[in-house]
Amino acid sequence: MDAKARNCLLQYREALEKDIKTSYIMDRMINDGVLTISEEEKVKNEPTQQQRAALLIKTILKKDNYSYISFYNALIHEGYKDLAALLHSGIPVISSSNGGKDSVGGITSHVKTVLCEGGVPQRPVVFVTRKKLVNAIRQNLFKLSDEPGWVVIYGMAGCGKSVLAAEAVRDHFFLDGCFPGGVHWVSVGKQDKAGLLMKLQNLCTRLDQDENFSQRPPLNIEEAKDRLRLLMLRKHPRSLLILDDIWDSWILKAFDNQCQILLTTRDKSVTDSVMGPKYIVAVESDLGKEKGLEILSLFVNMKKADLPEQAHSIIKECKGSPLVVSLIGALLRDFPNRWDYYLRQLQNKQFKRIRKSSFYDYEALDEAMSISVEMLREDIKDYYTDLSILQKDVKVPTKVLCILWDMETEEVEDILQEFVNKSLLFCDRNGKSFRYYLHDLQVDFLIEKNRNQLQDLHKKIVTQFQKHYQPHTLSPDQEDCMYWYNFLAYHMASASMHKELCALMFSLDWIKAKTELVGPAHLIHEFVEYRHILDEKDCAVCENFQEFLSLNGHLLGRQPFPNIVQLGLCEPETSEVYQQAKLQAKQEVDHGMLYLEWINKKNIKNLSRLVVRPHTDAVYHACFSEDGQRIASCGVDKTLQVFKAETGEKLLEIKAHEDEVLCCAFSTDDRFIATCSVDKKVKIWNSMTGGLVHVYDEHSEQVNCCHFTNNSHYLLLATASSDCFLKLWDVKSANERKSINVKQFFLNSEEPQEDMEVIVKCCSWSADGTRIMVAAKNKIFLFDIHTGGLLAEIHTGHHSTIQYCDFSPQNHLAVVALSQCCVELWNMDSCLKVADCRGHLSWVHCVMFSPDGSSFLTSSDDQTIRLWETKKVCKNSAIVLKQEIDVVFQENEVMVLAVDNIKRLQLINGKTGQIDYLIEAQVSCCCLSPHLQYIAFGGEDGAVEILELLNNRIFQSRIGHKKTVRHIQFTDDGKTLISSSDDSSIQVWNWQSEEYVFLQAHQETVKDFKLLKNSKLLSWSFDGTVKIWSIITGRIEKDFVCHQDTVLSCDISPDATKFSSTSADKTAKIWSFELLSPLHELRGHKGCVRCSVFSVDSTLLATGDDNGEIRIWNVSNGELLHLCAPILVEEGAATHGGWVTDLCFSPDSKMLVSAGGYLKAITSPGTPFHPSVSLHAANTYVTKSWNGCSRSHKKQEHHAMLKKAGQIQQEEELPARELA
Repeated sequence: MDAKARNCLLQYREALEKDIKTSYIMDRMINDGVLTISEEEKVKNEPTQQQRAALLIKTILKKDNYSYISFYNALIHEGYKDLAALLHSGIPVISSSNGGKDSVGGITSHVKTVLCEGGVPQRPVVFVTRKKLVNAIRQNLFKLSDEPGWVVIYGMAGCGKSVLAAEAVRDHFFLDGCFPGGVHWVSVGKQDKAGLLMKLQNLCTRLDQDENFSQRPPLNIEEAKDRLRLLMLRKHPRSLLILDDIWDSWILKAFDNQCQILLTTRDKSVTDSVMGPKYIVAVESDLGKEKGLEILSLFVNMKKADLPEQAHSIIKECKGSPLVVSLIGALLRDFPNRWDYYLRQLQNKQFKRIRKSSFYDYEALDEAMSISVEMLREDIKDYYTDLSILQKDVKVPTKVLCILWDMETEEVEDILQEFVNKSLLFCDRNGKSFRYYLHDLQVDFLIEKNRNQLQDLHKKIVTQFQKHYQPHTLSPDQEDCMYWYNFLAYHMASASMHKELCALMFSLDWIKAKTELVGPAHLIHEFVEYRHILDEKDCAVCENFQEFLSLNGHLLGRQPFPNIVQLGLCEPETSEVYQQAKLQAKQEVDHGMLYLEWINKKNIKNLSRLVVRPHTDAVYHACFSEDGQRIASCGVDKTLQVFKAETGEKLLEIKAHEDEVLCCAFSTDDRFIATCSVDKKVKIWNSMTGGLVHVYDEHSEQVNCCHFTNNSHYLLLATASSDCFLKLWDVKSANERKSINVKQFFLNSEEPQEDMEVIVKCCSWSADGTRIMVAAKNKIFLFDIHTGGLLAEIHTGHHSTIQYCDFSPQNHLAVVALSQCCVELWNMDSCLKVADCRGHLSWVHCVMFSPDGSSFLTSSDDQTIRLWETKKVCKNSAIVLKQEIDVVFQENEVMVLAVDNIKRLQLINGKTGQIDYLIEAQVSCCCLSPHLQYIAFGGEDGAVEILELLNNRIFQSRIGHKKTVRHIQFTDDGKTLISSSDDSSIQVWNWQSEEYVFLQAHQETVKDFKLLKNSKLLSWSFDGTVKIWSIITGRIEKDFVCHQDTVLSCDISPDATKFSSTSADKTAKIWSFELLSPLHELRGHKGCVRCSVFSVDSTLLATGDDNGEIRIWNVSNGELLHLCAPILVEEGAATHGGWVTDLCFSPDSKMLVSAGGYLKAITSPGTPFHPSVSLHAANTYVTKSWNGCSRSHKKQEHHAMLKKAGQIQQEEELPARELA
């Protein structure tokens, strides 16, 4: 044992002997292999706890460094963290050990498996140890113990940081003791947000291979960060995350989630933006003479002492770079007599410097690369040139290069192995196939050297792809599939193949294939990235597809994946998206697919008024001046921009901060503009001149929001930060007035407090300045500024987080931006959502009302700022239809009668969208007469009324029921009106003769009824019975005791010989009208069976339950023919959003349509049924179907009506009894 470790143990021996219980500690040390069973027995035989502890420590003092470390780890795991802290300073330096019988230098088969599964790169072809640096990295990782934190390896490019990081974890004892949960390697590099999301998606997929957490990749960075945190804490505890080649501090924020992280970087300050302990390991750019000679000796297979004198000079010319030394060593291995020649090449600079735009000065590398490339065989030189098109930090599957070169896998691997042997290329052998990559500096070299050929090289790979594949035919199980989905558009753009790029991006097939695999984020990024090309080719078509993605991006990538053709059919008929969708629909209908045409979609309006692009990168925030004449904006480009609100003319451009500017705000008198930034500073500027007035730097983390109070007499500035605090500042004195810790309001959360990260995203003042609204995670808080007390709390209910919020200066509305590209309006008094706004292509960062509240701004990652009119948005979203609805299909007309949420009765022309508002009343149900002459409606007071449509007047009225009327329907001739009520009765009213009869026998509320032939009526009730009545005499003709619980639905077979009943008792039954006992009892559902329907030929019965499950039965024998189980999505929700509410067979019985959270069509090519099309009804449509009734539309026995959300959408609330 090291002297330092021994002394530390002796120093704290007394404290250890006094406190520790040895039993569990020894168990862990035995598992680590540092304590024997016989030693454990000796300790146990001691009579007292303190004596047992004394003997254990005496035994450890006789052992080695690993015993000390094992004892230290055992103390931590058994809850003695305070005692472990005493021993921390004595942790010895660890060198590679024999962690098992099959180990070589500590690398056991276990280590190889863990590193391979974690994606850790293998050792280079020629490898030399750098023990001092490796031990320093391990010792710093030990310091993290079980706490989250960062170990940073930093140094110049090419100095071997990545090799050192991989080597530090290549040891059995080290992994087993510190990171038994495994190691996970991510090659990051220089990325934009879309690229980072791809990296996060791949990492989450790797960590969740059994899809326990989700069946789809995360759709944005916020969601990815949250999922990664849960995966690391719950599924991979005590594991190490290695981030290789970090360039930017903002990237680290996505990984700042209570993990233990080892990272490599060229800039050690990248960790300034993240929390937790940080330990730095510096790597000198100079490898050192002795290590350089060791590399050369390994390449040429000579002892170091036997190397010629030129070797020393070559090391000097290589400037100690491991990469450069390896390149020269690889050359010397092939030509061992050329020491003088290669030294002269390096000294004479024969190969002129070609790197004109390098970030660093890498002259030696350029020389070595030039020599190495020149010395390649002539027949493979061009293949190396082809690698110029590879992107940094991207590992390319062998199959991609097989396509590029039209070769077999073995031929390609032989060529690439030559490059690997010469250190011109690197190979990752983890996984099923080999993947190849270049060092960043090698990519730079190739790009500079072959700059004039790049366009042709990109064209070559696109042409080869087109020769072998059709874009939409790529299969996820192909090893090269992900490469083409991620980089095909990049290659086309780089090749100036604009026509091909547009054909790709404007293809529904490509959009479907890509979003189904990786979600919409990367595709949306490509539309922004290549907008200049796409607009140039066809601006209108580009707008069509951008609009399509903005409206449906929240659906794409989710499970179950929506039918993209059906989504396309909902676009305007002039849209290219619609044209493509219609063409595909026509082709697929012949193969049994079902598609629905939305006939009243012309009413959809674009609500944004002005779009400007003042910034060169993502816009984080925009706001109005108090007089409404100016708009200020800020974002990633670190600038503050001020421009005219009416025209977009630029007034000011200020380089405001050293890092991204997250928010800006005008003061009440328009004299000042405040800005806040990732650099943790808040600044106040003169809004007219752009001069700096004041700087605040009291926050400990980035400041996400700044906002002036509405009171011009006493000017306060509120700032919200990632340090969990909301601070209020007196602008005049520059003093802090109040500080609120928002994290305390999450203490009752189910999430453990230590796992919780609470970032205060934004704040906004109420109109009177006495309250302030604050957003954190997915909650909005309302505080009293004088007391700091919590007044209200709103949970948005979204998986994504709130990005920004703003209080209307004129009323109680608040506008909220969510990370899933949408904006919502909320009423802060009622805590209810008022409206949804969609239109942005990417994440929305900011929302802001105008001073009079008549409009509001939104700004987004899509580099646009949109201006919305508040009244128009509210009007389009405020009126929603309740469940009380009736539809008549008559020739070419579709008429919809419905009750809205403000108790108006509406008559809607389904084709034109025209709405006639008929009457305001407490309407509980309604129906249309067969020839559209009259409407009838029931009220909460038990009244039934008939209104004449021609003159919009009440024609007849009758109060017959004692409680709310629930269902109402005309007979075929329109002369009789039938209604049922909560009073358990059914009223049959001949409204022309004013004669009526009551059907009274049910003991509880009548659930619903159906008209039969010959003046008969079938009714079912909460009392579990089904009754058949004569509507002429009012007498019961048959009384069926069907279920012990509520009868939820009934259906009548088309041949009129049978009926079905379903119940809350989780069963369905098939009955004959002639028998009082069931023909078949259908068991198997695990939820309430809510609906049932017979096929048109009366041979099949379909049933649906509250778990989203559909079963199809043989009517003749009750046999289960098919089970359509719901697809579970995140949070365990089913494909129907829970309940299956209605079912409907097609006339040929080969297709079944089901309604719930989605409208689904299930086709039957033979006997089995298969899901065919899915419509996301909860978000885009409302569905309702009508089964064979003797109505004016009786020629069509099954109908479905679609209505656009925002105009017409289903009310979520159901009667309390029905929920039971």
